[in-house]
Amino acid sequence: MNTSNTLLNALIGAVATFVLSFTGIGPVLGGAVAGYLEGGETNDGLRVGAISGAIASIPVFGILLLILFVVPVAPDAGVVLGSALFILGIIALVFAYTMALSAIGGVIGSYVKREL
Repeated sequence: MNTSNTLLNALIGAVATFVLSFTGIGPVLGGAVAGYLEGGETNDGLRVGAISGAIASIPVFGILLLILFVVPVAPDAGVVLGSALFILGIIALVFAYTMALSAIGGVIGSYVKREL
């Protein structure tokens, strides 16, 4: 376990996720980069991959949160509340999706590091 560099490895993985987002499997690839850099056991790769996914989700979270507060100018409070709950649900799903795929990639990356 290389905890002194875990945050740095997760940040590098998050940048890789962003750069490779055009592939469709960017979170898996970014998590794999973080897991490979972290090395260690499967749990280490899982942890650094999940952290990488959380970091990579921050820009999406910020954009959707901005939409949540800027767009709803509906006259009815129920419409605003419904829109807010819908957008918060989307934020939660995007966050969970990115973290889960990055964690899987982290496990793959740590496995590859061990086998090489």
